[in-house]
Amino acid sequence: MIAATDLLRQRLSDLHPISDASWRAAIDHLSTKSWKAGETVFAAGDSDQRVYFIADGLARYYYIDPDGRERNKSITGPGGALASMDTAINGVPSPFFTEALTELRTVAITYPHLVMLSEQHSDWAVVVRRLLEILILKKERREAEFLMLSARQRYENFIAEFGSDAGRISLRQVAMYLGITDVALSRIRREMGMTNS
Repeated sequence: MIAATDLLRQRLSDLHPISDASWRAAIDHLSTKSWKAGETVFAAGDSDQRVYFIADGLARYYYIDPDGRERNKSITGPGGALASMDTAINGVPSPFFTEALTELRTVAITYPHLVMLSEQHSDWAVVVRRLLEILILKKERREAEFLMLSARQRYENFIAEFGSDAGRISLRQVAMYLGITDVALSRIRREMGMTNS
């Protein structure tokens, strides 16, 4: 099995090459962890200032509303990250939870150390900028999908975005991510000629 830090370097280098010197500057600030499906990475109320880069596996961000219902904010996979930016930047408790949807390996770094690396190493600055651009574009597209697309179109986009990983995510989690009921997702899948397993 490839080490999580090596996988992370490969994934980040797809955004912009990281020199050996820049990687060595980061290595002492990185910590790796494996998570089982269903494990919480950090919870609402936590003040965890780490950014958890996903080396492999899938995870979700979610809220729990006042009635106790879970609401998926986002699903992310290899090359993505788990972090509460308000917590990382301002030190306020996270308003949401993060959870491993599958077995998950993460490589974490505190946000202050990530900022320090980006200030001292230009290749880290480019990687951080590109990661933020990806996050902003994903949020912009997701907002547009909710405002402009039907549930079926959102599901088709979900399948296109997650590819073969889409089948690793339970239909309940997918429905929550799409903002629809399990029953509505089952109907959409039936209309598309897909099985509901």
